[in-house]
Amino acid sequence: MRLPLLGRSGALPPLLAISSAAMVVFQTVAVAQTPSPAASLGPPTPPVAARRPHADTIHGYVRHDDYFWLRDKTNPEVIAYLNAENAYAEQMLAPMQALRDTLFNEMLRRIKQTDLSVPYRDGDHFYYSRTEEGKQYAIYCRKRGSLDAPEEVLLDLNQLAAGQVFMGLGAFTVSGDGNLLAYSLDTTGFRQYALHVKDLRTGRDLPDRAYRTGSVAWAADNHTLFYTIEDAAKRQYRLYRHVLGATSDDLVYEEPDERFRLGVSRTRSGAYLVLGVGSHTTSEVRYLPADRPAGEWRLISARRQDREYDIDHHGDRFYIHVNDRGRNYRLVWAPAGDPSEENWREIVPHRADVMLEGMDFFASHYVLYERQNGLQRMRITDLRTGALHYIGYPEPVYTAFASTNRQWNTTVFRFSYQSFITPSSVYDYNMATRRRTLLKQTEVLGGYDPRRYVSERVHATAPDGARIPISLVYRRGLRRERRAPMLLNAYGSYGSSSNVTFNSNRLSLLDRGVVFAVAHIRGGGEMGKAWHDDGRMMHKMNTFTDFIAAAEHLIAQGYTSSDRLVIQGGSAGGLLMGAVTNLRPDLYHAVVANVPFVDVINTMLDTSLPLTVGEFEEWGNPRVRAEYDYMKQYSPYDNIAERDYPAMLVTTSLNDSQVLFHEPTKYVARMRAMRTGRNPLIFTINMGAGHGGASGRYDRLREIARDYAFLLWEVGIRN
Repeated sequence: MRLPLLGRSGALPPLLAISSAAMVVFQTVAVAQTPSPAASLGPPTPPVAARRPHADTIHGYVRHDDYFWLRDKTNPEVIAYLNAENAYAEQMLAPMQALRDTLFNEMLRRIKQTDLSVPYRDGDHFYYSRTEEGKQYAIYCRKRGSLDAPEEVLLDLNQLAAGQVFMGLGAFTVSGDGNLLAYSLDTTGFRQYALHVKDLRTGRDLPDRAYRTGSVAWAADNHTLFYTIEDAAKRQYRLYRHVLGATSDDLVYEEPDERFRLGVSRTRSGAYLVLGVGSHTTSEVRYLPADRPAGEWRLISARRQDREYDIDHHGDRFYIHVNDRGRNYRLVWAPAGDPSEENWREIVPHRADVMLEGMDFFASHYVLYERQNGLQRMRITDLRTGALHYIGYPEPVYTAFASTNRQWNTTVFRFSYQSFITPSSVYDYNMATRRRTLLKQTEVLGGYDPRRYVSERVHATAPDGARIPISLVYRRGLRRERRAPMLLNAYGSYGSSSNVTFNSNRLSLLDRGVVFAVAHIRGGGEMGKAWHDDGRMMHKMNTFTDFIAAAEHLIAQGYTSSDRLVIQGGSAGGLLMGAVTNLRPDLYHAVVANVPFVDVINTMLDTSLPLTVGEFEEWGNPRVRAEYDYMKQYSPYDNIAERDYPAMLVTTSLNDSQVLFHEPTKYVARMRAMRTGRNPLIFTINMGAGHGGASGRYDRLREIARDYAFLLWEVGIRN
């Protein structure tokens, strides 16, 4: 198993809209002033945050931060300032309301609101989720033995969300006998989950509870549950064993190194429980026979700095995916009785041009997930004969990944495929006969015709000569020399790849003549582990110069022009937005920064904040002089200057646990005080959600409509 990627990461949906009951403009944080009738005839006046001197010294530098006080969300003055920003945002966005409504309605009309996921088999049941028109959340169900059997509702998130401003589902794990469901819920958006156990025979929750939980796995006795919990910095650091009905739980493992986090799972074979312990650069794995829950966990191989590995199981072997002989990983096996490193035997060697991203084992076959030239591949191997082949795909630019595969003794592998043009499609692939069956393609209502659109991949050249892939989609017949409006998106951190995916909402841009592009810049993982290495730590500036090179290339090739180019990024992609806007404010017409990580140095100096220590291996530690000096080159908050900036829309959430709300809040406050020119700066704060924004699907759609309306308005498209 591989640990989930945590951090200031993610392709983020726009956040929940905040409505202001009164259009009150705050001239300072502490005093609310109602505009006079004469003043109300002019443009709205933005709120101004009070400047309160605060200084600290590091490496001989005195750092001044007049907006340090905005960190405290328990301070009524801070909340007043946030409310003032929301009120101002509503005033600024008011002229776009008709366009927002139009966008929301046309995006909603493309969605099949009452729909069903593709059922997957696990044990004796078929599991699926469904949605109902008018309801914000999914309903999780199953049927026993056959899809014709009566439906059993396991969780209705709409019922659980009653009276809550937020509802997020974390763990969802059914015991091997199918009788018990371990699930966890977040009701604030802070990604802080409470674990529950439901008896599916009676439909009632058991009294067993745990809090601040993360990963969950059942032992083979269907009575013992292993789970991890987080510390004050939101690091999963302890593994507990819980026997149903017990009033106390056994601490199995505690990780003292603040760089490392835990994740527990069970192999598809069902034979072993696996505990992964990993940082951003280093990992180790422990294992336990699933039928011996009270036994001792054993170590595969002790951690070694800059070596990462994960495991899977088949028969009398463990298979190990490891980057000990090259950054792009290799595959080895070892006997389950003694999987120590001296017993490792190589199956697939390291390849400099192919990233081995992961693996899945079944009774008679295994699947390797590879990436070459920025594109994903799936390699199938027959364990009985050694014969191997690749699954083919019909388009030159696409995304393909494993879907839900819970069965062990099967020759059928389920995967999902999509592109900028092809909606998400779920296939069953027979690994023996090499035949695929389309189970479902997401329906796009309203007569969607993929032939109306063109997708392509081009390359820009970075200042150091690196070739930067750029994926584009646009309406067929769009003449390049017209220099169309463009939305350019990128991420570029944590080795996370920006995959080419379908989104029916995007059609509202394409049909209005907007080109959509994704720059696959360094810091991401599209071109292998070295691509990540070249965009992190003391190479982070490559991320920003790659993006600038991509924008310049698209302009030079006539796809767009600087006065029609809008850029967007979220979380660490929001850091990208802040950095490139400081470096080249003339290159873009408008910027959308969702929950942006913009106060890099201050955050990385504060080890009490969530994620900070673990992130030293991505950004560096500013207490090291050289790393501080390097961060200071690009930290957006520290590089705001008296200059004209593009039009900007910045979003955050009060309960964000990944990028705390105060980062974009301080950034906007300083930007308001220093920027010149007349371009708008709009800041919206979701007062009841977290890093991923609104949890309800309709609320989220309204925020997409808001972001789209802003960018369309800025490039002169008003309907």
